[in-house]
Amino acid sequence: MSNMTEEKPHLVRQAIQLPAGASVVVIGAGVTGLSAAWWLARDGVDVVVIDKGIVGAEASSRNGGGATHYQSPLFLEEQRLWPMMDDLLGYPTEYRPDRIIFATNPIHLRSYARIAENIRNLGFKVTDLDSKVVRELVPLAGRDNLGGIYVHTGGQANPQRTVQAYAWAAQDLGARIFQHMPALRIETAGGRAVSVVTPSGTIGCDHVVIAAGPQSEALARDVGLFMPLAAARAEMIVTEAVPLMKIGGVDGNGLYGRQTLRGNLAYGGGWHEWLPEQPLTGKVSRPSTPTVQHLALRVAQLFPGAAHLRVIRAWAGIVENTPDGRPVLDRPTGPGNVTVASMSGVGFGLSPAVGHALRDLVTEGRCTFTDIDKLCLSRFATLRPDWRSEKGWFTPATVTA
Repeated sequence: MSNMTEEKPHLVRQAIQLPAGASVVVIGAGVTGLSAAWWLARDGVDVVVIDKGIVGAEASSRNGGGATHYQSPLFLEEQRLWPMMDDLLGYPTEYRPDRIIFATNPIHLRSYARIAENIRNLGFKVTDLDSKVVRELVPLAGRDNLGGIYVHTGGQANPQRTVQAYAWAAQDLGARIFQHMPALRIETAGGRAVSVVTPSGTIGCDHVVIAAGPQSEALARDVGLFMPLAAARAEMIVTEAVPLMKIGGVDGNGLYGRQTLRGNLAYGGGWHEWLPEQPLTGKVSRPSTPTVQHLALRVAQLFPGAAHLRVIRAWAGIVENTPDGRPVLDRPTGPGNVTVASMSGVGFGLSPAVGHALRDLVTEGRCTFTDIDKLCLSRFATLRPDWRSEKGWFTPATVTA
């Protein structure tokens, strides 16, 4: 990965010898698993992280970087923590506060008004913007924009920098990270998880955190849990650089993203290319869709002043989606020593709060700072086995391939 700080020549210090055991094994070195490992390591917990690839290789480092999830029960903790994360981690995330959302059609404008009302009801400041003020704050916006809202909270960070920061900070506290080390299965004895099997050996453990993205469904089955997930490819485009705008985080036209500190526009949002269940080992699916062309069109519609820019690269990561689109954060009573986490596409921005919640679930048995009952796994207990077919969550060409 790029953008590494000078004092750290590699993304992570690859652990060399697989340990025979650890207090907690975290499966998945995405932003959720790494945040959980960092929070646990802060408490002095002996934690090992394993991943089938490299840290943050999927959607954790390939997303819009937004940190404004007002519909989540974790929102208040998300907003409390993000401004402190550089100091807490000891490494830069490039976090910047505030966000602008502006409309290019009346339907979106009404939707953004509802967003503003919801955020105000949570106690945060939101300023309504007319078309002229939008153009002043967002010089790339067109004259035919319909206005929008200025959210004085949330903001955005650099996903690659943030993944690196979590990994380094966790290692500084003693966490061990093993890349290219897939979890093949979770072994149980006496109704509890006792070890995680990898190609290089077995790691005994007192507790397992499953945060393996699309692979979480198969691993959860090992311990008798039904964790319905559908994998999809989430794509983004990056343009040439332009002068920095006053506010780096600007959304609209069904897009999410930000302007990087170098001036590039990095944006995603749109229909998913649905994928079959992803394997526990080997390479995952990679982008090959027309989504990039459609993203470029919508970025040009949102930012007419940037319509001449070339797309210099595209990113894609595999995200897992729950049937209702909400995350799963739970420590089911059976087996009792397994905690599951699936963020259903919103893991990056919520990661500081999610790591805190996972730390609580592992060490306290409950989330201590907010009520996350609606994120429990048991809400899918009566879900039909053919739920994906009912929703139409398939891309025929991908399934055939």
